Amino acid sequence: MQLAIENYTVTTALGLGRDALWRGLSESRSGLSPCDFEHADLDTWVGAVNSCDGDPLPAELEHWDCRNNRLAELGLQQDGFLHCVENAKKTYGADRVGLFLGTSTSGITATEHLYRQAQDGLEPDDFSFECNHEYFSVAGYVRTRLGLSGPAMVVSTACSSSAKVFASAARSIAAGFCDAAVVGGVDSLCLTTLYGFNSLQLVAAEPCRPSDANRNGISIGEAAGFALVVPAQVSNGVSNSGGNKPSVMGWGESSDAHHMASPDPAGRGAEAAMQRALTMAGLAPRAIDYINLHGTATPANDLAEGRAVVNVFGTETPASSTKGWTGHTLGAAGIVEAAIGWLAIEKNWKPQSLNTVSVDPEIKANILLQPSAKPVRHVISNSFGFGGSNCSLVLGWLP
Repeated sequence: MQLAIENYTVTTALGLGRDALWRGLSESRSGLSPCDFEHADLDTWVGAVNSCDGDPLPAELEHWDCRNNRLAELGLQQDGFLHCVENAKKTYGADRVGLFLGTSTSGITATEHLYRQAQDGLEPDDFSFECNHEYFSVAGYVRTRLGLSGPAMVVSTACSSSAKVFASAARSIAAGFCDAAVVGGVDSLCLTTLYGFNSLQLVAAEPCRPSDANRNGISIGEAAGFALVVPAQVSNGVSNSGGNKPSVMGWGESSDAHHMASPDPAGRGAEAAMQRALTMAGLAPRAIDYINLHGTATPANDLAEGRAVVNVFGTETPASSTKGWTGHTLGAAGIVEAAIGWLAIEKNWKPQSLNTVSVDPEIKANILLQPSAKPVRHVISNSFGFGGSNCSLVLGWLP
């Protein structure tokens, strides 16, 4: 099933909404900055969305308050997305619009606050594990905020989470559980993530340098992104824009089961995900004009992905990682990089691998060191998570 994207929005360290993302990309302006996140004493750079520290949630929903849900709210307010969902509810009914979101840590920052209060001997603030921390917290909040009553679920497969939601939504639509779906991902900065990756010696002290010969780790980011999807054959214009629409033409999922944290060095799971996505889309590898790499800037990940890309596409297809702009947004990476893929097609523009100076000679893929303003018809976007949970999306544009 090909999915039509009736509307999509993404909020990252580059700013609020699609236009801010495009401006940052087209100007080669990174959203990364030195880490000053609360209580974090780490020499690293992050992709923070500082706006989510501001306005609280709507008063009637304040019991859902946590950084992750504030970030979700900020994302929902962009690009006319709330209005688009209202149109979908009128078209299909609130009970026929599903919700499928990805996250890796959800509202764990709220629990970190609770722990510090307890350590300081303070009475904890009002806290609800269900509303403020658990994985379903973000879906519970978004579902309530949007007034949806269709099926709802959260995918938490680390960095592939908000790529896999497209497949989950398509399967639910095909099974007759819903007619349309809101998909996306929200992941916010937290000490657990920052110190966790630091303990694995995967956090860089400089802005990340994907595929670079001297890369030394990731820059962690946060983001919120959403899309309203329907089957392509029944897309009926509930979007604001009309005309041509972005689409997901195919997806491929695989599981390495190689190691808890390290990818299969041969990239076999990544290769399988890309091959399956191409098969579903009915495209040969040569039809792909640009590859948005998972490209975390860790030595093992970039090398394994590079091998997989060469096995599928050879050494000519232009490829880059865009994490130098946004940081690695973990559970939100899939939706963020799908948005970048759709912008690449809309603008006929292929972004470079920002901060990459000299490509690792062991990486044989065609890594872009400068942007390329050439026609783009099809993009493949890779999202590969811890434990070898892989997902690749083939993106296109509907006439």
